[in-house]
Amino acid sequence: MTLQRFGKFVTQSYKWIFTFWLLLFGVMAYFAIQLPGLLAGDGFRVDGEHEHVMKIVSEDFGLPAESLFLVFDGKSDAEIDASLDQLEKLGVVSDIVSPLTEKEQYSKDLSYALLQFDKAPDDMPRVVEDIRDEIDGQKGVTLTGGGAFEHDVNQASQRDLMTAEAIGLPIAIIVLLFAFGTIVASFVPLIVGIGTVVSTLGILALLGNTVDLSIFVLNIVPMLGLALSIDFALLFISRYREELTKRSVSDSIIMTIRTAGRSIIFSAICVFIGLGAMLLIKVDIFMNIALGGMIVVGMAVVSSLTLLPSVLLMLGERIHKGRLLKERSEEANGWRKFAHYVIKRPVTIAIVAFVLLAIAVIPVKNMELTIPQIDSLPESFDTRVAFEQLEDEFGLGDESTVFLIAERDGSWKTTEGLGDMIALQDQLTNDPLVKDISTVFTIIGIDNVSEWEQTLRIPQMYDQLNPVLKNFTDSGNRLFIPVTLNAAGSSNEAQDWVRDWSEKDTGFNILLGGEPRFNQEIFDEIADQIIYVLLIIIVSTFFILMFAFRSLIIPVKAILMNILGLSATFGILVYIFQYGHFGLNPGTVALIIPVIVFSLVFGLSMDYEVFLISRMQEEFAQSFDNDKSTVEGLATTSKVITSAALIMIVLTGAFAFTDVMPVKQIGVGIAVAVAIDATIIRLLLVPSLMKLFGKWNWWLPFGKGLYRSTSQQNSIKK
Repeated sequence: MTLQRFGKFVTQSYKWIFTFWLLLFGVMAYFAIQLPGLLAGDGFRVDGEHEHVMKIVSEDFGLPAESLFLVFDGKSDAEIDASLDQLEKLGVVSDIVSPLTEKEQYSKDLSYALLQFDKAPDDMPRVVEDIRDEIDGQKGVTLTGGGAFEHDVNQASQRDLMTAEAIGLPIAIIVLLFAFGTIVASFVPLIVGIGTVVSTLGILALLGNTVDLSIFVLNIVPMLGLALSIDFALLFISRYREELTKRSVSDSIIMTIRTAGRSIIFSAICVFIGLGAMLLIKVDIFMNIALGGMIVVGMAVVSSLTLLPSVLLMLGERIHKGRLLKERSEEANGWRKFAHYVIKRPVTIAIVAFVLLAIAVIPVKNMELTIPQIDSLPESFDTRVAFEQLEDEFGLGDESTVFLIAERDGSWKTTEGLGDMIALQDQLTNDPLVKDISTVFTIIGIDNVSEWEQTLRIPQMYDQLNPVLKNFTDSGNRLFIPVTLNAAGSSNEAQDWVRDWSEKDTGFNILLGGEPRFNQEIFDEIADQIIYVLLIIIVSTFFILMFAFRSLIIPVKAILMNILGLSATFGILVYIFQYGHFGLNPGTVALIIPVIVFSLVFGLSMDYEVFLISRMQEEFAQSFDNDKSTVEGLATTSKVITSAALIMIVLTGAFAFTDVMPVKQIGVGIAVAVAIDATIIRLLLVPSLMKLFGKWNWWLPFGKGLYRSTSQQNSIKK
């Protein structure tokens, strides 16, 4: 179905379409409110060796499936004992390692109990709530650790969404009022945006029963959905109001679907490609954001081409009601004057723009990427305060544990197997990064196989030693060795260690789990796939722009300018978050930020590129005057592009005022990238480079490009 025929269908069926959207909104709203309860984890999960090993050590060697810390600050032994008795009566804890029995968990006024659970991860949110209800009101007693951290991030994410909406939506309305000048026209995009977001969240809730969804989906989808829907609606309504001065309401809708609708579809494809490319990275958070993002982009297109025209048809001429600002015809002339100013000084303007971007890029060389952990929460959260107390007092962050599983041909319990166990133990002990290991020999204090076998011949000792051996070997051919490293689990040293030991020729099949392996798998999965993600985005964008504009130069310029603008964005993120400016403490940049911001913004930037260059192309095809087409393109599209970019900046930048650090960084990253694109790149670099390249902008070495010689131009004009 062509867009012309589709437009006629919409104008004939708009009441049914509007009714369908009302029903869809009601149904999806019911499911959408259930989505927060279906979200679990921060999305940093890879279906890899770490997960496999942790399942083995939990099921076969008795390690707890989940653990939490209960921190006691300034509590007496009697108070600690009473609190732990309360928890035992709850019946949710499988084992408690008390500081009253383990003195290394006790230091002056601070101590902690290790709570161990045989619960599945999905059950932990309810467990965390039960424990907190039980200790509620006990000053100096705080629950912290992985499950508590994820629970707090989930709760904070929901509050962040409300905070961002409370900040962003009112400002977006003001921007729309300046863009349209009327109250009615300004509120229509919000209707479309809310319909898009609610329907998408409802779809994700339906998928949440079969797909593991990250808590960050709750922020990314509304952020992207609202911004894109309002951007699309801004473009659509602007073109519709222009057509309405020449045609009837129905004909104006049809023409707008044919023209603006094509641009919306094209823009959505660019964003869709960027999001879809993230599916190559088999880390849950990227796959979640890709899935949620592609759904919300698809829904934004559908709502923009069905719900939006239906609302406009129902409003008719009333779209002009509630005018607050007069239309100013001189706006286009102002942009035209600006464009003339730029193309008269293209070299100077281009140099200034490149210097500004180059300065912003400088901090990128110091970018430090980490997997978000407890510092994702603000410093005011008790969960973070308690965990940092443990790190400072007990050095929990200075060391890390690797769970090593060694598989051999045959049992480890034979004389030969025990000899291999000693040999592997010696290799580990001699490793300079290894602080400590636990094996049956280190636990019992026996140094060699012969002494072990002699001791086993004593009946009383056999009964004592055999259970210890079972703690480290299963009934098959697996050996379990916990290894303590003198390096934090997030450090490069720990990650290099697990890489080396995975490839080390020990004579056995070595499997590794634990925090160092978890971090290494995440980093390596991104490093291994990122080149393919970038190639898909860049190559696809190149061919789409080449065929759209029948030019070789324009897509190359657009891609290079996007890469430069995004590099400058990452430099600014380092300056803000890593160096610690604008009231923030120095920290790190979340590992996901470069990938997500690049994938999202590359498509969004092409959105504005298409709007601008399409108009320049239209003018050049008529006049073959590159300077004129550059000026007219900038003059006629700048208001829409600037308004759309400002709305994107407002709706994503509002997340700068939220609590969860990765969400804050994503919001700021997108806002900064769009701001750079809409100002330095779109207003300075694009027109100056269009001037410098002249008619070569429209050159295509094959096919029918718009480049023409002077004689060809004169012949066509005649």
